[in-house]
Amino acid sequence: MLKNVKLGLLALAMGATMVACQNEGENTDAAANDAAPAVQPVSNESSSLVNDQATAAPAGPTTTITFDESEYNFGTVDAGEVVEHTYTFTNTGAEPLVISNAKGSCGCTVPDWPKEPVMPGQTGEIRVKFDSKNKNNTQRKKVTITANTEPAQTFLYISGEVKGVAKPAQPVQVTPQAQ
Repeated sequence: MLKNVKLGLLALAMGATMVACQNEGENTDAAANDAAPAVQPVSNESSSLVNDQATAAPAGPTTTITFDESEYNFGTVDAGEVVEHTYTFTNTGAEPLVISNAKGSCGCTVPDWPKEPVMPGQTGEIRVKFDSKNKNNTQRKKVTITANTEPAQTFLYISGEVKGVAKPAQPVQVTPQAQ
């Protein structure tokens, strides 16, 4: 009996993993992708945030960040192309801006951000690469920026249309019918 339970749990875990991997290659549902991740305060006395997808905001004074744009539409690309876009921001607050993390909504979206503090009034860049391999149709991916800002998380989006690579036609064999 215990062996059957273990096998059942193993099968369930494998099925969930397969579904998660398959969903990553499917179209992105804009409404689901826009949903804010569940964030819970660590305590009433702390401003740190805990999230399984984000790093806690740096401790200390907060500042403000302003992006020139928060969404970039790359238009239409062929499946397999890598799209790159640079988002420019300004530290519009009075304290140094410290970005502790930047994370894409899936492995196909990879951000690169400044690791050093950005001083008040200075600008910085976050470069985002989107790999369209195994993606088809409309895509909208989110990048979550965690910094010493209020709120601690800011979102950037990269979107567009991915045209699937057409597979070559398979030859069809026709069998003559007997008369």
